[in-house]
Formats: sequence, C-alpha cells, structure tokens
Amino acid sequence: MTAEPPWNAPIPAPDAAVAEAARAHQRRLTKPPGSLGRLEDLAVRLAAQQGTVAPAAERVAIVVFAADHGVCDEGVSAFPRTVTAQMVANFAHGGAAVSVLARALDAGLEVVNVGTAEPTPPVAGVVDAMVARGTRNLAREPAMTPAERDAALRVGDDAAGRAADSGAELFVGGDMGIGNTTSAAALACALLEETPETLVGRGTGVDDAGLERKREAVARGLARHGTGTEPLAVLASLGGLEIAALTGAILGAARRRMPVLVDGFIVSVAALVAVRHAPAAAHWLHFAHRSAEAGHDTVLAALEAAPLLDLGMRLGEGSGAAMAVPLLRSACRVHNDMATFESAGVSDGG
Repeated sequence: MTAEPPWNAPIPAPDAAVAEAARAHQRRLTKPPGSLGRLEDLAVRLAAQQGTVAPAAERVAIVVFAADHGVCDEGVSAFPRTVTAQMVANFAHGGAAVSVLARALDAGLEVVNVGTAEPTPPVAGVVDAMVARGTRNLAREPAMTPAERDAALRVGDDAAGRAADSGAELFVGGDMGIGNTTSAAALACALLEETPETLVGRGTGVDDAGLERKREAVARGLARHGTGTEPLAVLASLGGLEIAALTGAILGAARRRMPVLVDGFIVSVAALVAVRHAPAAAHWLHFAHRSAEAGHDTVLAALEAAPLLDLGMRLGEGSGAAMAVPLLRSACRVHNDMATFESAGVSDGG
C-alpha cells in the first residue's frame, strides 16, 4: 500500500483558545484597546499558530529555492539562464540581498537547488536537491511530469521539516529562477481564470517587446493547458520546480504548525496553489509585502491577503519577507513585554 504524500495530510487549525487568551492579554496592556492596530492582530495570530500566549519570531528560517525554466526559450527574460546557478553561489557566499538581510536578522539561510540548468559545485549552505535541469517550455509542453512535480513538492516539505527540527518560529520561503515570473503568471492566470494582459509583468525588466513575448508565451501555455484548474495538475503543466518546492514547503510548514511569512509575487502564487490544494493552509500565512510586479495585487486579493509593507520591491529571494520580520518581532515584544494596568498600577478607566 502506497503511503499518502505529506502534502495531502490534514493541516491543523491554530489554537482558538490561545487566541482568545492572547486577546484578553492585549486588553490588559497599558494602552487604549486597538491602539497598536495590526501589531495586536499579528501577535494574536502568532500566539494561536504557535500555541502559546507569549509568541515569538526570533528564530527565523529563510529557505531560497532555485531552479530554471524552459520557457526562457521564448525570450521572456532580460537575463540568461546561467544567472540562476551563479546566484545560487552568490547566496551561499553572502553577496545577495537576502543574504545580507538574513545576517542582519540573525536568521538561518538555506539555499536549495531544485533544478538549475547549469551545474553548481558543492558549496556550504547549498542543499543539492536536484529534480531536473530546469523545466520544459510551458508554452509548448507540460513544464513538469507529475513525478517531477511530486519530487519538487517533497523537496519543499523536507526543507520545512529541517526548519521545524531547528526550532524555527517562523518560515520564510524565497525564490530564484530566471523566467519564473512567466511561470508564476501562467499559474495564476489558470487558477484565477485571468488573462495574460492582467497578470504578466516585466519581471527582470524586459522592454515592451519582451513583455509582449512573455504574454504570448503565457497565452500559448494556457491554450495548450486548457481549462483544468486542479491545483497540482496546473502546477505540473505551467509551474516551476522552485514554485512546486515552495508549495510543498508552505504546506509542510502549516502541517507542522509553523507560521509562514509569504514574500512577493512568486511565493504568493505558490501560496495560492497551496491554499487551493488545502484551504486550511491559509490560516498559517502572513503576507509580507505588496510587490511592484504586475499581477501581485490580483493574487493577494484572491488570497484575501493584507500585506504588511508596500516598498515597491520586486526582487524575490525572500527579501521582502525578510524586511517584514522586524514588524513581527516588534508585535511579539510589545505583546509580551508591555506592562499590564495591574502590574503598572495604572487605572484602566473602568
């Protein structure tokens, strides 16, 4: 008898009793009720997710998944595919934006190579989890076989497991893959029944001709795929290996009761796939920022998400999520360390 894959396992609900206790604690703090706005809601949600009235976001696991995309054959990127493997080394050597931010946060940073087209030499901090040398061209054929998709989902679940085993209180997933805004836009178009004109953006900064090539590639991929919207089938047909790994990581973190801080467009599309596959996963997600990439607003709306930041970022890598970690930490510290009316001897006005 074949074991059920982990991404089909039930996802627990956050602890409602702890949420109520955390709200009651907020009402006793020396401030007018609700005066700290969304910081209060963040602390309560984290408390319910972590199962403690004293939530924390000090131990953060950042995992960047890297892979290449066959759709680059259609001229959809301003950069060549070789950049993906080069950036894997840059992450590991500490030179990328998310590397710098991880150091500033004292957060763990793991890079997982799910499928770069160019081989990468063994480097400390890089997990070799190669499924394939990139995807096939989604405009002309399915990007992945079901077996490749499942292998990438498992790579993500394994990464979530390592993060949980390390004691992480918060999981951040990042992406690296030349051509992945094309793949993510195609996925979002299929799942949301939207047009390429709505969701396809400039990604790495393509010019008008490049943008038109991206839209045409997505349109051909959608026509080839047809009307099916079963999430994992769409993922195999139009997705990327790193997007599949992110989907597996999001589902794996939720299954392990580990909150997820969602990055920008690519990771939000992976979250959309995860939530369409397992709606209970939505209860474990926080959304870091509103990307400048076209289409992100539509995906956020579909997820009923209210991002914490809007800085015009569109880098990926988990960099926007890393920028939002201090907000979660501040929410927890205020919740945990403020005096109560009773302890401070302050009248609560009652």
